[in-house]
Amino acid sequence: MAHSDPALAQESPLRESELSDADALVREVGWNQVAADWRIFLDLGTVYAVRNGAGRVVATAATLPHGGRFAWISMVLVTAEYRRQGLARRLLNRCVTDLTRNGLVPVLDATPAGRSVYTALGFADTWGMHRLACHGWQSHDATAATHDAGVIRAITDSDWRALCHYDATAFGADRRGVLDRLRGRVPGVDLIVHRGDRVVGFLLGRDGRSATQLGPLVANDDTIALALLHRGLAATQGPIYIDLADTKTRLRGVLEEGGFLPQRPLTRMVHKRGESFDDPVRTFAVAGPELG
Repeated sequence: MAHSDPALAQESPLRESELSDADALVREVGWNQVAADWRIFLDLGTVYAVRNGAGRVVATAATLPHGGRFAWISMVLVTAEYRRQGLARRLLNRCVTDLTRNGLVPVLDATPAGRSVYTALGFADTWGMHRLACHGWQSHDATAATHDAGVIRAITDSDWRALCHYDATAFGADRRGVLDRLRGRVPGVDLIVHRGDRVVGFLLGRDGRSATQLGPLVANDDTIALALLHRGLAATQGPIYIDLADTKTRLRGVLEEGGFLPQRPLTRMVHKRGESFDDPVRTFAVAGPELG
């Protein structure tokens, strides 16, 4: 259904008072984000919103800068009544234009449906991942997985600076602001691994509308990553999502043996650049396609 509403021709930043409208868009499509996720974008990035003549938010797109190098584009949502009118593409173009004007490289994680749209806007594939979902993790003996992993324990304040530095070298930019807002949302999975005095891996998680998301999972090798996953999964109740890099076949095998099933593929795409910023060896699971 086409609309001639002149209000649709304009977009401006989402206001905090409009979070309930933004949340309604997430509920409509069945995504996993909650209010705390929208606040990450309000506090650290920008959410552009299109409103109808009644002043209700009917479309959004968000940007989230990381360390002055690149920025994520996500939360591209249009309510059903206003789809197929070019709102999503217009908001995407606005995000790309604003980021490149500010010297930031746009990055996003695309679903198969969105990939062709992003390719036409100048985005190139870098690497793939799959969302794995589980509604009943079958616990296995973690002894073999934890052997030689290092010292695994809950994250403390004294760890935080070193953890954020370790993450920045793997992610490709400082994203402490995002990590600060993830820490504590699922306390039992806030885990760090040391070998001697060196950080060699960590795991965070966040609560969601339909599942707990485990990630980011960053580690020096498979053994460390598996140990973190076993500990994190043991501390998690209910449905779980993990967005796991396709190259991490050993971890995927373990997860699928324990009840995880692939839900959908995702492709990390970078604007006018043929490679990603992150370290493919240490990047096991991402924080989510909306956060990076």
